[in-house]
Amino acid sequence: MADFAADLAIWGPGGSAHGMVSLKAGQKYCRDLATTHYENFPVVSWLLPRELHQHFYNVYAYCRWSDDLADEIDETARSLELLDWWLGELQNCYAGSATHPVFVALAETIEQFDIPAEPFENLLSAFRQDQKVHEYATFEDLRDYCRRSADPVGRLVLYLCRSYNEQNVAWSDSVCTGLQLANFWQDVARDLDINRVYLPIEDCDRFGYSRDDLRNRVTNPAFLKLMAFEVDRARDFLTAGLPLVPALPGRLQMDIELFIRGGLKILDHVERIDYRVWETRPKVRKHEFISLLAGCVWRAFGRRVARLGR
Repeated sequence: MADFAADLAIWGPGGSAHGMVSLKAGQKYCRDLATTHYENFPVVSWLLPRELHQHFYNVYAYCRWSDDLADEIDETARSLELLDWWLGELQNCYAGSATHPVFVALAETIEQFDIPAEPFENLLSAFRQDQKVHEYATFEDLRDYCRRSADPVGRLVLYLCRSYNEQNVAWSDSVCTGLQLANFWQDVARDLDINRVYLPIEDCDRFGYSRDDLRNRVTNPAFLKLMAFEVDRARDFLTAGLPLVPALPGRLQMDIELFIRGGLKILDHVERIDYRVWETRPKVRKHEFISLLAGCVWRAFGRRVARLGR
């Protein structure tokens, strides 16, 4: 929080930074942000073609700032005000007048890969919703949120991979929603700490898990059955998107598969602790990441051999 508050004081509305930021400075800012912030998996792995590294950093920096404006601001009204400002900065970027270092760098990415504003705008729509909506009545309501909070990230990746088409988008959306759900079920306790509940009310009712049980973080048979159901549904989304992997070019296959396998591993961990996520937050360990990486490399090699043998 302290680092973001300092950045906001410098680069936010009325911040202390003045004048135009050079492209090189903007790129360095995005690169530093992407390589110093903790994520379950690296933003850019050695599998990703080097010429795409900076573009992934630029997109990540946009997403990171958007997320922090939603989650790291104490007052809802202030958060909404800043998200509106960020939308204005995005519009300035598309108008050719970017000044924030993220948008100075991102402008080059947008131009080179012909990325429309919609996925960036959809992300902001979801972050605004986070300030107003704290629980979801139905899974379809939650799915609509994922369409704007998660799916746009996959679509941006498809643009960067020059692999944007209708079928790939469908697979990508399934993967991204699955990853979002896996993150929700990993962070049930953390989300409740900030007054957000992503377990749909209709699912809680179906398994007899009351709102009082949820508020009191009760682990009972109803909760375990509810979590088992949610984990299976997230796993179905992730596995349904696996055909995207061989549809992508070259080494990008391994990077995307690594994210899918990582999401599946999180779900495996939730299952392994008997769905007791109130007490324990499941996490992918470094040795598991290495094992997942090795499996992705091996499968990619097998696909390459199979193609050459045709």
